[in-house]
Amino acid sequence: MGEITLRPYEVSDIDEFLEWANDEEVNRLSRLEHFNSKEDALCYFKEVVIPHPCYRAICLDGRPIGFIAFEPGSGTARCRGYMGYALGTKYWGQGITTKAVKTLTSTLFKEFPGIERVEATAGLDNKASIRVLEKAGFQKEGILRKWMVFKGITTDVLMFALLSTDPPVSTS
Repeated sequence: MGEITLRPYEVSDIDEFLEWANDEEVNRLSRLEHFNSKEDALCYFKEVVIPHPCYRAICLDGRPIGFIAFEPGSGTARCRGYMGYALGTKYWGQGITTKAVKTLTSTLFKEFPGIERVEATAGLDNKASIRVLEKAGFQKEGILRKWMVFKGITTDVLMFALLSTDPPVSTS
C-alpha cells in the first residue's frame, strides 16, 4: 500500500471524486447521494465541499479515493462535532479508512480547541465501519433508535464517540 494522506479537495479532483462517489456500494452505505452529472457534482463541490471547514480528500499516493469530514457543533453543542467518511470500494479492507480516521482525530482537538467530543455513527449492519471506529479508539455508546432518515428509511444507528481526554491512538 502507498502513502495515505488527507488534504482539502480541489475542483480539479472532480473526476476522481465521481469515480468513487457514484459507486453503487459506496452509495448504499454512505449518506452521499448519487450524482447524475459532472455539473451536479461540481455544484456540490462549490457549495458544500470547498467552503466546508474540515472536508478532506483521503488520498493514496496523492490521488483522492474517498473523503473524511468533521462538522463542529454550535450553540449548546459547541463542545462536540460529527465525523463522517466514505472510501472507494476497490480500497476497502486495507486499513485506509482507519488510518484516515486516526490521522484526522489526532489533530481535531488542536484545530478545534472547544471540541471535547467527536461523534460518529455506523449502520447496525455496517461491520466494516464499526470496526474502523473501534480500531481508531472510539467507544461504542449504544443504539440510537430511529435516529436518522437514510435513503428514505428511518434508521437505527450505533453511536460512537472519542473524547479529548481519551488515550491517544497511534496513527500508524
